[in-house]
Amino acid sequence: MSRNPHGRRGLLRATAAVTGSLALAGGLTACGGSGTAAESKGGGEKIVTVYSADGLKSEKGDGWYDKVFAEFTKKTGIEVKYVEGGSGEMVQRAVREKTNTQADVIVTLPPFIQQADGKGLLQAYKPQGSEKVNGADKAADGKWTSVVNNYFGFVYNKKELAEAPKTWEELLDGKYKGKLQYSTPGVAGDGTAVLVKAMHDFGGKEPALEYLKKLQANNVGPSSSTSKLAPKTDKGELLVANGDVQMNFAQSKSMPNLGIWFPAKDGGKPTTFALPYAAGLVDKAPHTENGRKLLDFMLGEEAQKLVSEVGGGFPARTDVKPTDANAVELTKLMTGVEIFEPDWADIDKNLASYVDAWKSATGS
Repeated sequence: MSRNPHGRRGLLRATAAVTGSLALAGGLTACGGSGTAAESKGGGEKIVTVYSADGLKSEKGDGWYDKVFAEFTKKTGIEVKYVEGGSGEMVQRAVREKTNTQADVIVTLPPFIQQADGKGLLQAYKPQGSEKVNGADKAADGKWTSVVNNYFGFVYNKKELAEAPKTWEELLDGKYKGKLQYSTPGVAGDGTAVLVKAMHDFGGKEPALEYLKKLQANNVGPSSSTSKLAPKTDKGELLVANGDVQMNFAQSKSMPNLGIWFPAKDGGKPTTFALPYAAGLVDKAPHTENGRKLLDFMLGEEAQKLVSEVGGGFPARTDVKPTDANAVELTKLMTGVEIFEPDWADIDKNLASYVDAWKSATGS
């Protein structure tokens, strides 16, 4: 896991066990036979390969992916081959393999799922249950659908700091020098999210970059893996780092000093935005039909019910409303936080220039 332990998301330390088997809504064969041309390309193999951002699989084997993939294999006989890395890394790998496609399903954070689509990596498929996913959390043409909802956030060390910082401006204080780190924009999904949130909170690219240039004096330096920052924060090597709610909430089950917070612009409210795990079926996938079955399974009602209980995240389906202890705690955590919706089309179009401007401003 590269964010690893999320690997991005280090994950799921929740102790709740899966009681009962996951039911695949609508049946596994409802998505259309078992002999597509793409499927025959794989020789009818009982495998499906997933390229994913880190965060949903646990090193302890008790993450959402761990539970759902195991039950999927049990019900279908299809083995899940899993490859993990940063969102941008997974897209780049799939691009390199376009002439010899290896992945069947790709799961990334925005704006990288849009980037994958723009690079012709995805084929349209609307999984069973996707009609219950909010329009903003899926592509209208069926190229991708969120499977786990999530929000961007920061973490701090609760032992070393009496309370969480409240504003971006506080992070410029000298006490954070060498004790603050955020993952690299353009490489890590959560790192890119730092740039997205700063542009929103400061009112545009230029003021955001002006701030991040100042912050660089305290920044430890680049990190391709967001999930590696939480353990450092828990140990006190860092006081503050970036992350996301799902990953960090899951990590906090085994990291007692980890607290989650949302920076505000001085004088403003704390803000965040949705940063869902969005899944798409890879174009010319070697096991297209198996990929469809897995997407159906991940959006199935029973799998979605496990998102908070096991994964520490938020269900993608609006008709699944969990009431477990994690769900209650997550609702409380998000209370009072203003949620904005980024212009993902603009970010997708201009991401390279935004990242280049960030590199120039920070000397990274």
